[in-house]
Amino acid sequence: MLGGHLLMRLGLLTEEQRQLGIEKNGIKGPVSTLNIIQGTQDRYSTAIAQSISKQQISNSKDIMSQSNIRVAIIGGGPAGLTLARLLQLNNLHCSVFELDTDSLGRDQGGTVDLHPQGGQLALKHAGLTEEFKKLSRPEGEALKLLKYDGTVLYDENVIGTNRPEEYANRPEIDRTKLRQLLLNSLKPGTVVWNRKLQSVQKSSLQAGKYDLIFQDSREEGFDLVVGADGAWSKVRSFLTDQQPYYSGVTAIELWAEDIDKRHQWLSDFVGAGNCFMFDEGRAIQCQKLGNSSIRVYAGVRQPEEWLEKCGIDWSSSETARQKLIGQYYADCGDELKQAILDANDKLIPRRMWMLPVGFRWRCDGGATLVGDAAHVMTPFAGVGVNLAMVDSLDLANAIVGCGGDREKLSDAIQAYEDEMLSRAEQFAKKTYKGLINHFSADGAQEMAMRLRRG
Repeated sequence: MLGGHLLMRLGLLTEEQRQLGIEKNGIKGPVSTLNIIQGTQDRYSTAIAQSISKQQISNSKDIMSQSNIRVAIIGGGPAGLTLARLLQLNNLHCSVFELDTDSLGRDQGGTVDLHPQGGQLALKHAGLTEEFKKLSRPEGEALKLLKYDGTVLYDENVIGTNRPEEYANRPEIDRTKLRQLLLNSLKPGTVVWNRKLQSVQKSSLQAGKYDLIFQDSREEGFDLVVGADGAWSKVRSFLTDQQPYYSGVTAIELWAEDIDKRHQWLSDFVGAGNCFMFDEGRAIQCQKLGNSSIRVYAGVRQPEEWLEKCGIDWSSSETARQKLIGQYYADCGDELKQAILDANDKLIPRRMWMLPVGFRWRCDGGATLVGDAAHVMTPFAGVGVNLAMVDSLDLANAIVGCGGDREKLSDAIQAYEDEMLSRAEQFAKKTYKGLINHFSADGAQEMAMRLRRG
């Protein structure tokens, strides 16, 4: 989403291995993200590397083909679709229930970089690496950093990239294209569209089974329900009362479309990838997508009710952008202010939400979570999609490892959640540090220094 993922690339995660207590060749239990470690150079990779063995999965195919385990996946984003693909490769039946009316029913957001030992690892085991390469944009990693007054601190469009090997090979892909890639890999009929989940219930008729209550229908008799339904997950509500809370940041998302014809200045200003300004209590982040568009995010640290009480009418885009600049960016460089003005095709105010760092729930055994449903955090470490896809990789490993034995499923889910939530806690801590850095007076300068040291 936003560009905080570079804080990870620049060394803020290099203590991850020590924090998680991982030894170079330590094996602590069932195959998982955290315990198949072969000493890679990338510390981030070490935290989420090699979470599933392709050989192990292939060896389970004959067993799983005889299994009648029914899996319901709620949500057709990267996490849910990745899980469905991995399960289908192992002859395990699953259905994905998605709120959207169809694959084009809702904007999927901006662009995301997939890491070699994150999203790319999941796609590798899903057999989708070559298709991903065709759709990804290596040039999209280029970064430009500015001070609030417009002074350019660092610009990879001019000097090229000079980052450590472990932070390389993280190409961008538009979220819409990533979703379509995963959708195209599934069997026809896997995704059931236009299903709004209201609740999950334990079956009153079949012990160990779960029923799904939708707005206009009911599906019964699932052995496992997986919540991949995002920040406001209904599956999470079955497991716990905990809901996300406001992070203290609101972003005004601004669109510029058909940039080569209508927004050439903005395209040149942003460069090939991302252009960021960080300052005390405010930030401007611009992302170039692969569909000839740019997203500009003007973020501010303000109270939750700020959108309603700031005196800006967000329904009037032109007036809103002018007032936003006048009240919060008046002393910024002219080009930064022009970026807000030039992105005039759409305006969307967005509050940013997060779950408590270290949030956990009591394992149920027949219902679990992946991605934002389990650990929604702000985008200021850029790990959301990568973590979500690795969650799915781990969960697929856990399910396949049961060999079709329902009695083993509950223990497998417990082991998956223990590892996944430990990992999520560490990255949630890093993400919160990233939030602080993004909205600090020295944030851009510190990032530029880290890049130069690369």
